Amino acid sequence: MSAAVSPAVLAASRILWNFHLVYDKLSRADLIVGLGSYDLRVADHCVDLLNQGLASQILFTGKSGNWTGGLYKTSEAEAFAERAMELGVSAQAILIEPEATNIGENIRYAHNMAGNAVKRIIIVTKPQTQRRAFATVRAQWPDVEAMVTAPPTPFDEQPIPAYPMENFINEMVGDVKRVIDYPAKGYQIPQHIPAHVADAFDFLVKAGYDNHL
Repeated sequence: MSAAVSPAVLAASRILWNFHLVYDKLSRADLIVGLGSYDLRVADHCVDLLNQGLASQILFTGKSGNWTGGLYKTSEAEAFAERAMELGVSAQAILIEPEATNIGENIRYAHNMAGNAVKRIIIVTKPQTQRRAFATVRAQWPDVEAMVTAPPTPFDEQPIPAYPMENFINEMVGDVKRVIDYPAKGYQIPQHIPAHVADAFDFLVKAGYDNHL
């Protein structure tokens, strides 16, 4: 999937990938929150965590976003819920929030559905959107204890036919821009961007990976 991408672009992309990873240490929570996307491996990982006893319920959130228009016959949340049930999760253990179109709405709408009785959550998202989820939940649901994780997918395996390497790189570049811009809007908490990450971001923008800015 990366044959058409230069070694320099891949090297810069790996720098952004590593910046976006979080993988918190997990412990028992009140709820698993699965963020909808093109990546059904997120739903699979939510099921794995449920089966490990880390929560007794999963809330899937998502309508469609920048990358999933027309990908599913239903909303992202409903597609993820269907996948979870195929893997043996009962419908009673699943909540569906089918309206969110971005991570901010994922968090806010999940909060509205879960209510204030939920004190600890595990957010499961794509590997490359962990940092954005981390920063968003702390700004927009600050009273919950949130752990952030993702499927343990390697960099080279993250692109799929429905979401090729070009989209993957554009997404990571755009999310660095959101780390820069969104704290002033109140969407995320501020985060430090190391110099080597800023350099990789600038290189990729100049290389034309600016479709998600």
